[in-house]
Amino acid sequence: MARVRGFRRSGEAREEAPEHSMDPRATEEAPYRPTVIDNAIYRDGERVDNPGSLADAFERLKQMPDSMAWIGLYRPKEWELVKLGEEFQLHELALEDAIVGSQRPKADRYGDTLFVVLRAARYLDEVEEVAFGEVHVFVGPNFVITVRHAEAPDLQGVRRRMESDPELLRQGPQAVLYAILDAVVDGYAPVIAGLQKDIEEIEVQVFGGDPSVSRRVYELSGEVIEFQRATSPLVGMVHGFIAGAPKYGLNDELQRYLRDVADHAITVTERISSFRQMLQNILVVNSTLVTQAQNEEMARMTEASIRQGEEVKKISAWAAILFAPTLVGTIYGMNFDFMPETHWVFGYPFALMLMGAVCLVLYTVFKRRDWL
Repeated sequence: MARVRGFRRSGEAREEAPEHSMDPRATEEAPYRPTVIDNAIYRDGERVDNPGSLADAFERLKQMPDSMAWIGLYRPKEWELVKLGEEFQLHELALEDAIVGSQRPKADRYGDTLFVVLRAARYLDEVEEVAFGEVHVFVGPNFVITVRHAEAPDLQGVRRRMESDPELLRQGPQAVLYAILDAVVDGYAPVIAGLQKDIEEIEVQVFGGDPSVSRRVYELSGEVIEFQRATSPLVGMVHGFIAGAPKYGLNDELQRYLRDVADHAITVTERISSFRQMLQNILVVNSTLVTQAQNEEMARMTEASIRQGEEVKKISAWAAILFAPTLVGTIYGMNFDFMPETHWVFGYPFALMLMGAVCLVLYTVFKRRDWL
């Protein structure tokens, strides 16, 4: 097979693919593991050989044409995938996707080889994040090659399940693909449960008036959207496998298994859609409650301002009333010799009556205007 476009062989410097570098989750470090996790040859549903290398596996298939190779790789080097592509005649576009990673779930057929991309998920409750793991599956007439770029899904568990059920494993590479699909979809159930729990907690926070809930809703909405992107293509993908069953020789039993996977995938996508709608509704309700609380606070402030204004009016009215006699007393308290009223016999009673009259008039005016 020709060298994959845009990639270098072993020993040459490798540039990080732009698709990979743009994925914020693709930079997470994982514990070191050998590239080849498992390499086995199966015949009639039983493991019959454990080749020491990928080249040996290819040679065993040549020697045993009625057998099947199942090779599991974990974050392989680019040159390893290129070499594998040469041995098993894998299409260069599929190899390019497997090398770059960070692909959306899809299923592409290149001749007699099917290339499937799946995104497993697990929920990290302590940080409220959905961690995704990508797995690429090459399914040929007599081989299955899995390429994982993260810890999930646990394909060793899938292999143990298949080896414990020789009748199912006897059905060949398509049965292995079903088992991987089933494991990935079943792994979504804990994620659904974790998201449901967080949404219930958010509802309590919203109606409890927690001011930090808006940020939590926003962040969780992002996780739900990313989860929806990882799961929504699965339903059409599995239905496509079922529709092509007669052409590619899938028996009735395997078709029933695939329909079961499709049902579970539909349930998952429906739950995710409902979660997204619930979070949108929660944001609307929270916005309404915040607006209502703000309006109530403004109403309280307005009422306080009105009360304060009433008090100011009362104080001002009494100050004006008290100012009138002060003004009269101040005028007649001036030390001038030529003030006729000071030598008038009725001057003092007149001043008192004037003060009282002015105060009474002011009191009446303020009372009518509800200042007192």
